[in-house]
Amino acid sequence: MTTESGGELLVEAIREALTAWVPPAPDLQLYTPAQAAELLGVTENWVQERIRARRLPFTLIGRFPRFSARHILAITEMGEINPATRRVTRAA
Repeated sequence: MTTESGGELLVEAIREALTAWVPPAPDLQLYTPAQAAELLGVTENWVQERIRARRLPFTLIGRFPRFSARHILAITEMGEINPATRRVTRAA
């Protein structure tokens, strides 16, 4: 076995280990406030105002707010209306 093939085996082993360790790419997708607003069907201003008021779940990357798919789902669930009670359910 040559050094080059040993290095290639090591690289392949590292790739396989990282592939097993890193979650699938869609889970890593983060959205800007503008992208989140588009997904939610609201204006970017609506999203920005609620970020400043800390009324929406989000993650700060450095000093920039970002939204994961989980955040987007939580926001949509925050406004869910139960037809039996006709009341808006709000997160605690």
